[in-house]
Amino acid sequence: MTIVCVRFQLPPAYEAALPGLLGLLEEFTPVVEALPPDAALADLRGAERYFGRSAVELASVIRVRALALYGVDCVIGAGPGPMLARVALDAARPGLTCEVPGDPDGIAQFLADRPVTALPGVGTATARTLCEYGLDTLGRVAAAPLSTLQRLIGAKTARELHEKANGIDRGRVVPNAVSLPHSRLRSSGGTPILAAERPFSRDELSPDRHRRALLRAAEELGARLRALDKVCGTLTLTARYADRTATTRTRTLKEPTAHSAALTRTAYDMYDSLGLQRARVRALTLRAESLGPAEQASYQLTFDPVDEKVRRIEEAADRVRAKFGPGAVRPGALAA
Repeated sequence: MTIVCVRFQLPPAYEAALPGLLGLLEEFTPVVEALPPDAALADLRGAERYFGRSAVELASVIRVRALALYGVDCVIGAGPGPMLARVALDAARPGLTCEVPGDPDGIAQFLADRPVTALPGVGTATARTLCEYGLDTLGRVAAAPLSTLQRLIGAKTARELHEKANGIDRGRVVPNAVSLPHSRLRSSGGTPILAAERPFSRDELSPDRHRRALLRAAEELGARLRALDKVCGTLTLTARYADRTATTRTRTLKEPTAHSAALTRTAYDMYDSLGLQRARVRALTLRAESLGPAEQASYQLTFDPVDEKVRRIEEAADRVRAKFGPGAVRPGALAA
């Protein structure tokens, strides 16, 4: 048992605490893969040898530390590979790590009665097709001839699904930049960016909830930019829908900024430009691009006392968050 999948039970307003919690995992292993907004995979093979404890025992220590240092509980799944650990996570409960046995017979028994949707990457359309032919559990998919699955869902998808249903886990934990608390920049074509994704638990129709998600994302990006002494010159909004299509809008800012209020206004403008009419939105992603050093940025001077007051309040809020955690101060619109 070497891989654990940890889901931190973060309230929406505390999602910015994920980098710190990932840092906690890195105290046990450098091989940590973030699964935003609230989960991560960790390869504990080296930690098992170093600490002389099993992955399940180390998972208990991780849970206690997350509670003690951050006041955040977590659910943990453990397995021989990343896919099996993620399946175990769905069956886990707070305070009790769910583990997949390491032997082939134990893996087959663990997977047999679970629905096909328990496998990561199996969407509703694939599950519906399989269920129409009685292949509603992983045990039945594992026992089905590969040729039958290929006729139903295509050759490549069928091979991958058949392997996973039989407990063959070819995945590995890939450390990514989001998991590094002191360097959370991603890159796109060699250009550094910061991204904040807000998935919805169910396809969301409400414009008010869309805007609240954008407000959270803009607040997170602003705080992270200021912590890194960066400003962004471009903001990009991507809306993903229930039918797996997506719409993207990009806006060049009037001046490079890390000011959360400016980022929020731009995000709202881009959202309004989408003209959504009862669209079922699955996730909203906000990306800060064209990053540059804050000390080299110039901005238009203003004699508006309100703007200056807002910036001073923002600086004070950053100091409070740094001392008491990311959820210590938040916009009133997110308090409800």
